[in-house]
Amino acid sequence: MPCKALLAAVQMVPEMKKRDRDFLSRHAHSLADMRRLAQRRLPRVVFDFVDGGAEDELALRRNEAAMAQTLLLPRPLQGTSARDQSVELFGQRLNGPVLVGPTGLAGLLYPRAEVASARAATAAGTVYAMSHASTIAIEDLAREVSGNLWMQVFVYRDRELTRTFAERARASGYRALVLTIDNQVPGWRERDMRNGFTVPLRLGLKNILDMGLHARWLLRMARGPRFTLANYSREGDSDIMSLAAKMGSLLDPGASWKDVEWLRRLWDRPLLLKGILHPEEARRAIALGIDGVIVSNHGGRQLDAAPASVEALPAVVDAVAGRVPVLLDGGVRRGSDVLKALALGARACLIGRPQLWGVAVAGEAGVAWVLRLLSSEIDRVMAMGGWDRLADVDGSALFAPPAKRGTQPSTREVETPRN
Repeated sequence: MPCKALLAAVQMVPEMKKRDRDFLSRHAHSLADMRRLAQRRLPRVVFDFVDGGAEDELALRRNEAAMAQTLLLPRPLQGTSARDQSVELFGQRLNGPVLVGPTGLAGLLYPRAEVASARAATAAGTVYAMSHASTIAIEDLAREVSGNLWMQVFVYRDRELTRTFAERARASGYRALVLTIDNQVPGWRERDMRNGFTVPLRLGLKNILDMGLHARWLLRMARGPRFTLANYSREGDSDIMSLAAKMGSLLDPGASWKDVEWLRRLWDRPLLLKGILHPEEARRAIALGIDGVIVSNHGGRQLDAAPASVEALPAVVDAVAGRVPVLLDGGVRRGSDVLKALALGARACLIGRPQLWGVAVAGEAGVAWVLRLLSSEIDRVMAMGGWDRLADVDGSALFAPPAKRGTQPSTREVETPRN
């Protein structure tokens, strides 16, 4: 059973029905449990869209494998009568170092999923980063959720579209802009192709029948609002397939540092670059006035030959040298993973797939449960490790046996691929 603190915290979520709370307390003891529940709730084509990666999915598995081989070195006799896992980012004090990262098409899992996730993040005292490919508009989310909202943008062929997204986010009160730099060419995601989850859709009879067998998902989607890419739709142009096809053509593979400079001049609030793996890119970003970098391989959904995020993290941290916050995205499955990233120099971590599993299972209540699971695990590991504050979790908290230095984790021994 989850600890009393977890149950008490989740009971405070207004939308959490007793049925959901009882179900989660019995069946969702970890993020791995939540993934299995989401897999049962969703049609295969939808689950694979969330769960899959690019090509052979090596980078996707590498995220978890590398995290698993990073070990903590506890000092329990230091004593931890009370643990503080709060963290400050850009002048805002957050209750913990776990942020909800941008994930596109979340509304395919649960109607108005972005609102549900943002409300859960706000209740947990953390950040919700909205995807450009959300199924609710920038302005609508801000009207419904008065939390710490960040907005994701890309560099488009039409720079005015990028400008429009930034201006809409500023007018709606978003506190930071996240420029994702590693998605200018769509990744080759073979699970989606095999399932016919393409533009245009080519769903086979097997997938259509599978959707019909997932009655709970089908019913709630039928009762929800029309599914569309709300930030791209215009009057009379909200068909999801035409918008998806159009969106793919908007991305500009020729995006460069000149565009980063341009966006920096345009946006006067915190600006972060997401998709940094090379330390030299981190140095250049800081030279251009970027306020933070997010070390990420896009959850293994883009370049399959890329290193795991946590493998690239130390070199980026060294390059940044404390001048701006470094965040990590990818591979977080336990509270201990968060502390490993912090010990390697990250300020906080973003989660992608885990919050999608949560929203797929129980909407806002499911995301709240995911965040509380991680918070409870962070607290427990801090107690076992002898760390009162996150600031105490530094390089001295890492265990590195000499015989294993320089070895690379096996990516083929991890059977279950996740973000």
